[in-house]
Amino acid sequence: MTIPSQVKLVEVGPRDGLQNEKVQVPTSTKVELINKLADAGLTVIEAGSFVSPKWVPQMSDTREVYLQAAQRPGVSYPVLVPNLKGLEAALEAGVKEVAGFAAASETFSVKNTNCNIKESLDRQKIVCDQAIKSGLRVRGYISVVLGCPYEGEINPIVVSDVARQLYEMGCYEISLGDTVGVGTPQKTKELFDYVARSVPVDKLGGHFHDTYGQATANIYAALQLGVSIFDSSVAGLGGCPYSPGATGNVSTEDVLYMLDGIGIETGVDMEKLLVAAEYICEHLKRPTFSRAGRALISKQERTS
Repeated sequence: MTIPSQVKLVEVGPRDGLQNEKVQVPTSTKVELINKLADAGLTVIEAGSFVSPKWVPQMSDTREVYLQAAQRPGVSYPVLVPNLKGLEAALEAGVKEVAGFAAASETFSVKNTNCNIKESLDRQKIVCDQAIKSGLRVRGYISVVLGCPYEGEINPIVVSDVARQLYEMGCYEISLGDTVGVGTPQKTKELFDYVARSVPVDKLGGHFHDTYGQATANIYAALQLGVSIFDSSVAGLGGCPYSPGATGNVSTEDVLYMLDGIGIETGVDMEKLLVAAEYICEHLKRPTFSRAGRALISKQERTS
C-alpha cells in the first residue's frame, strides 16, 4: 500500500481537548476557537458532546456552542452522543453528524460507561439506527485499542470485532484510539493491518495520544498501510479521565508539520493553526503542548 497523497485531519480539541478542563471555558471562547480552526482550513471539527453535565460539566453548553459556531459550507461539526437522550438533544440542536463510542477492554468499558462491551455495542446500535433513520451521519470511536490501563495489552481480535460491529451498524468511519498512548509503530501496523481485514482501510482512522512520544511515529506507520484519516487536538489539549497518567492527544501542529514535510495535502494552513493554538493557550494560561508549535512560535519571535 502506498502512502496516501491526501489526509483528513479530524480536529478534536474543542471537545476531547477541553472536556477535562477543571475551569469552565466560556461558550464564546469555544465558539471562537472553532471558528479559528475553520479559518485554518480544518474541515472536521468536533463541537462538543451531549453528555450528562453531572459527569462532564465542561460540555454542558454544547447546544449553544454548536448553534453559535459558524456553520461553514464544507465543514462538519460532529458531536459525541453516548445514548438516546444525547441523540435527542443533538437532533433538537440541528446537528448533522454524531459520534458514538465503545471500548476494546471490558474493564475500561465498565469504568467509562458503566456497562460491558456487549452492552455498550447494544446501546450504540440503538443510537446508530435512530441517528441514521433521522438522516445523520455516524462516526464510531473505539478506545484503548493498543493497550488498557487496567488490562494491559489488548487482543486485536477484540478490536477488529468491535470495529466490524460498528461498521455494520452504519458508522461511516471507525476511529481506532490509542487512549493511553502506549502503542509503537510496529504494533500500530499489526493492529491496523488486522482490523483492515474486517473494515475497509479507507474507513479507518487513527486517534493517538502522545504519552510515550510515539504518536507521530504511529501515524506514519498507519500511513504506510494507506490510512488517511487521523484525529488530532490543537496545542495537544486533552487527556483521558479514565486513564491514569495519560497525557493529551497528539497535537494538530505536530501532525501537520510531519505531513507537510512528506508532501501530503491536508488543506490546513500552519500559520493560521498557530493562531488558534495561541488563542486557546492564552485563555487556559499555559503554554502549548505541541513541540512543533513551540519551535515555530519561537522561530517567528526570533525573526520578527
